[in-house]
Amino acid sequence: MDDSTVMQAIRRLAQPFGSAEALDSLVAETKNATYVLLGEASHGTSEFYSVRAEITKRLITEEGFRFIAVEGDWPSCYTLNRYIKGYPDAAPHARAALSDYTRWPAWMWANREILELAEWLRSYNEGRPDEEKAGFYGIDMYSLWESMDEILKYLSSKGSPDLEAAKQAFECFEPFGRDEQSYGISASLYGEGCEDEVITLLSKLQDEWKDVHPADRENALSAELNAMTVQGAESYYRTMIRHDSGSWNIRDRHMVAALDKLMEFHGEGARAVVWEHNTHIGDARATDMEQEQMVNVGQLLREKYDNAVYAVGFGTYGGTVIAGRAWGAPPEIMQVPPAMKNSWEELLHRDGAEDKLLLFSREETVLDRKVIGHRAIGVVYHPERERGNYVPSILTRRYDAFIYLDHTRALSPVEMGLIQA
Repeated sequence: MDDSTVMQAIRRLAQPFGSAEALDSLVAETKNATYVLLGEASHGTSEFYSVRAEITKRLITEEGFRFIAVEGDWPSCYTLNRYIKGYPDAAPHARAALSDYTRWPAWMWANREILELAEWLRSYNEGRPDEEKAGFYGIDMYSLWESMDEILKYLSSKGSPDLEAAKQAFECFEPFGRDEQSYGISASLYGEGCEDEVITLLSKLQDEWKDVHPADRENALSAELNAMTVQGAESYYRTMIRHDSGSWNIRDRHMVAALDKLMEFHGEGARAVVWEHNTHIGDARATDMEQEQMVNVGQLLREKYDNAVYAVGFGTYGGTVIAGRAWGAPPEIMQVPPAMKNSWEELLHRDGAEDKLLLFSREETVLDRKVIGHRAIGVVYHPERERGNYVPSILTRRYDAFIYLDHTRALSPVEMGLIQA
């Protein structure tokens, strides 16, 4: 298939994005969806967050979506959730509610774009009964130590008879000094893991929220999700020492399990908006991930719920982004070079340097057979090594829709003093 055929297909699909009409058409496409998955091509681009926020507001106000689930840690996101829902002991303002986002890369959620969304959600929830309030939750599983701390805090506040059992379970982790790598090496190579202790603890907390006073149901749910996180993180760090694809699969399966638990908690008819990187929400079967026996959230949800899942991918041609040069390195504002020739982003730019919305039907198109590179920028980024940032993708099968933003800019972290320009 030559470029001209691809360009003709793009022109037939693409419509200008940015008007109320374009957003109307996208929201209309989600009418039958239980899960709307909103991606991003980087974790450090302002427009990906602000556009997702506008879509999410529409889904909440017009379609009754109950919660947002994000690629973030449960403990810190739950702090923000408590502020959003106006709990009596919540943070006094949104900026304070973001202060729990301290683990690198903090800019992913402690940014002005999320600050604005949090204030909107707080206002939306004000005066509504608890069962109608919109929530904000983290479904990732990196918070091994923080989740253990939260479990102990919860059990202590309740005078729970399970507190001593939890302390004993977590003693298994103490020799590793809150160092995930150290734990992973010991558990994977020397069989000195804490898997059994964690499973026992999780069984004690499972579904406890169903039997407590309504005012404390969400805190009990939080304890169970923290226990699920500890279990997932323990397995993840134990596995990643030997198997990259295996640890990836553990992580994405955990996120789906967390979503399932949140859906159960919110009751029949609940609908969720999911914010994650394209590599998580776009169906892995439409990329080279399948060859590596890797699955992701988008694939797993489609396999379970089929037409009840609507995935929206994002991309950009160029601009700026916030990222680090290495894991844990200070974040920097970096230039995003123009997309590589013949990538999806370059083809969309070639069609015209303006923002676009592409709606993909489930019907066959010529693009369904076209594997083309699609840019993915992580929290660690090296613009000079751009070639390695492209995922071979059949875009029309990876997503249900695609939002192309021609020129984008870096996120605005709450603490701008941390950023090196």
